[in-house]
Amino acid sequence: MLLQIVWEFLQDEILGMKWLNTLLGWGLSSLGLDTATPLGGSIQFFLYDVIKITILLCVLIFFISYIQSYFPPERSKKLLGRFHGIWANMIAALLGTVTPFCSCSSIPLFIDFTSAGLPLGVTFSFLISSPMVDLGSLLLLTSIFGWKIAGVYVVVGLIIAVVGGTLIEKLHMDRYVESFIKNASPVNIESPDLTQKERLQYAKDQVFSTFKKVFPYILLGVGIGAVIHNWIPTEWVESLLGGNNPFGVILATAVGIPMYADIFGTIPVAEALLFKGAQLGTVLSFMMAVTTLSLPSLIMLKKAVKPKLLAVFILICTVGIITVGYLFNAFQYVFI
Repeated sequence: MLLQIVWEFLQDEILGMKWLNTLLGWGLSSLGLDTATPLGGSIQFFLYDVIKITILLCVLIFFISYIQSYFPPERSKKLLGRFHGIWANMIAALLGTVTPFCSCSSIPLFIDFTSAGLPLGVTFSFLISSPMVDLGSLLLLTSIFGWKIAGVYVVVGLIIAVVGGTLIEKLHMDRYVESFIKNASPVNIESPDLTQKERLQYAKDQVFSTFKKVFPYILLGVGIGAVIHNWIPTEWVESLLGGNNPFGVILATAVGIPMYADIFGTIPVAEALLFKGAQLGTVLSFMMAVTTLSLPSLIMLKKAVKPKLLAVFILICTVGIITVGYLFNAFQYVFI
């Protein structure tokens, strides 16, 4: 009982910052703004989510970057080279959880790993996992959706990464990697050890650089979430993404692919959709599609692989995301 009370306090007041939402509601009301109206509710939603996500983002980036300082690309390549078969795919997927926060940042590392001679399936497991799943998303998802949904989201994301990379390896598609990558010069895999001061400075620098990149998407995502949360009728969302539409998962995935955002900008939209009656699996499919198959990242990836391999990558991820969406919808009552 005590453990449950402590966990609920951690989830609600530390990660979820419900005290902040209460404080903002009181402050806006004291200024004469009724938070029960669509306008007042939108302002409260926007301020609450922007402040909460910004605080969590900066703290998470610092700690994740500190961990990441122990796994620079050179050391990661050396580590991956020690494993073979599905174990290598699993390690690559796990390494993706402590690397960049968006797909466009992951592609240069994917190219670097591939040019170093690592198996193609292993590098694709990394490429799928890196934007879709990270430690930051785990804690942020927990703050909004609870630990069950957050934990299962991370697990299924890792499964998609491992299965996707394994399938690409089994299809022997190395010949569809562009020649400039295969012919790249070997890279020195030795990496200097950093002092604690240098690791802390690296983490601090990453906070500033990453925050500058993702903050516009946080504002955009929270803004869209505020509109959905307070202005879009519940009946509209339920009709499109609720249980009565058997194609809701496919629709959400198709809408998510052209978009570009990281997990931090996508979560507020997902939160608002779930509040309005969208099914859990449909919302998670939308999040996975946005973070893994965004149009800008696919354009970048096209420079490194030939169209057939790109099409196989998109097909595997899309089928995996849609499958996960329908499975979550079927067992939604277990997680909510």
